[in-house]
Amino acid sequence: MKIVTIPEAKAQLYKLIEEAVNGESFLISVAGEPLVKVTALDACAGRLACRIGFMEGQISVPEDFDQMGKRGD
Repeated sequence: MKIVTIPEAKAQLYKLIEEAVNGESFLISVAGEPLVKVTALDACAGRLACRIGFMEGQISVPEDFDQMGKRGD
């Protein structure tokens, strides 16, 4: 795994991000000590659309849900 310093990361950030997206994670080090690992997120990470259906089977909707709160009978 590639290790870069903060100044190197600043100078090559776009290139390093492209490499991470393509599966080549890297470490950012300070004074020779690895401090941060940069890796690509999963395809779904951070997208609301991926959350649709995440509670499937865990909740139930009453048959009269569209009538709740209406007055009179």
